[in-house]
Amino acid sequence: MHRPCPRTTRHAFLGSFAALALAAGGVAVTAPAHAADPNLVRNGGFENGLSPWTCSADSGTVAASPAHTGAAALRATPAGQDTARCSQTVAVKPNSEYRLSAWVQGSYVYLGASGTGTTDVSTWSPGTGADWKQLTTSFTTGADTRSVTVYTHGWYGQGAYSADDVSLTGPGGDPTDPGDPVPAAPSGLAAGRTTSSSVALSWTPATGATAYRVYQDGAKVQEVAGASATVTGLSPATSYRFQVTAVNAAGESPRSAEITATTTAGGGGPAVPKHAVTGYWQNFDNGATVQKISDVSDQYDIIAVAFADATTTPGAIGFTLDPALKYDEARFKADIAAKHAAGKSVVLSVGGERGTISVNDPASANNFADSAWSLMQKYGFDGVDVDLENGINPTYMTQALRALSAKAGSRLVITMAPQTIDMQSTSAGYFRTALNIKDILTVVNTQFYNSGSMNGCDGKVYSQGTADFLTALACIQLEGGLDPSQVGLGLPASTRGAGSGYVSPSVVNDALDCLAKGTSCGTFKPARTYPGLRGAMTWSTNWDAANGNAWSSAVGPHVHALP
Repeated sequence: MHRPCPRTTRHAFLGSFAALALAAGGVAVTAPAHAADPNLVRNGGFENGLSPWTCSADSGTVAASPAHTGAAALRATPAGQDTARCSQTVAVKPNSEYRLSAWVQGSYVYLGASGTGTTDVSTWSPGTGADWKQLTTSFTTGADTRSVTVYTHGWYGQGAYSADDVSLTGPGGDPTDPGDPVPAAPSGLAAGRTTSSSVALSWTPATGATAYRVYQDGAKVQEVAGASATVTGLSPATSYRFQVTAVNAAGESPRSAEITATTTAGGGGPAVPKHAVTGYWQNFDNGATVQKISDVSDQYDIIAVAFADATTTPGAIGFTLDPALKYDEARFKADIAAKHAAGKSVVLSVGGERGTISVNDPASANNFADSAWSLMQKYGFDGVDVDLENGINPTYMTQALRALSAKAGSRLVITMAPQTIDMQSTSAGYFRTALNIKDILTVVNTQFYNSGSMNGCDGKVYSQGTADFLTALACIQLEGGLDPSQVGLGLPASTRGAGSGYVSPSVVNDALDCLAKGTSCGTFKPARTYPGLRGAMTWSTNWDAANGNAWSSAVGPHVHALP
């Protein structure tokens, strides 16, 4: 089984403050702010309406209640893919220290500053109920920084939040110093991966920009900090026009050259190659190398994002990036789109060692399919990985996966990662599910570890940690009804990736050769060969990276060279 522990608890949001280095080269840093410093934020108490604050998707308004002090406060409501980000740009001085604070009320409220020229910062509250809570953070500006953008925002799927008494203290910028000019229009605007409801966009960063605005068919639809965005909520098989602008304290640039992108008619997505390597990417930090999707080795053809979240709705799944990873959602989506452009597939893994998702009746099966499809549209996932290690109901999981297939179309990627015991007999729930969906199933990557000794297809007992164990147990699936293209060998990437069962990459390659070509076999040799064998899987890309990508560097080329 996969071993994410110890892992960061989901939604137990940890406040983090970046360590900010002083300016290099002996440049003096202005003395830190103190209580007497004026507030550089204009209308921080929202007593004079919303201006000069701007809120994404017109999500913010000024309300008389609740207010922390005075007669008004910001009230902003996340909706769909929008987090209700409200911001303003403030003039500051280079090489200076600043303290940012705000009083907030609601669930998952963020406060941050971007464009600092050093390390952008943010902090949050996981929930305040009806109480107000003060958030604070600090930063040092860079040598050329003359403006920063301060902001608040909520979170997907949460209710409205309130903010009041936003304050930035430190040396004020010189109003006679124009600082950076209005940035030039961004160049290089291009469309990446498109689905039936979304288009991934990227562009070349503009000098001096602190944010970018995305326009769809002439109307602003997003404001983002980085040079990429995914526009969602689109209609299938429809052409859309896109432009972007760059923004800083001096103003907004002209719009970029216009491009046109057309959404797909169905789910879309890259095709999985004949021989493929699957790797699990950890959405948590358990001591392995923390990665972004863009950091995953190119040897991996299928990246399984571990894991989906259970929800209060039976069968339904959710997904939230672990805040400990400091991985911006827009960047996450853009990284998935980049993997698509490279011909890779990215799926969302459901379950894991501590997965609590249960699909055991028609309603929960429909909830699973609806929620999985929604997450595929939101993030660009190509499908799901079923890694439920606490039992599976073949009747209703089959129903759920077929319902998802009906929504996503023929390019849907479905992978499975059963434990060894789950694939010992065709009567077992996992094996039955795999056979039930054989026409839409991509690959079953059985976890050939953490299992001890098991029976092979010849009735003999084999000890884990050997090529014989891998070949004799994979033979059960190959002779039990699965197509060779639906069988993969799952192994840990290092000794730290599992409790037991690690084998060197050379042993994995020997087992692959034995099954696909009839060579490099041990005492067990299958009665026939399976040249269409799909390949191998590892837990995890993070443990692989922690070991210098030794596993993928050895196994990946071998898998791709299979007949």
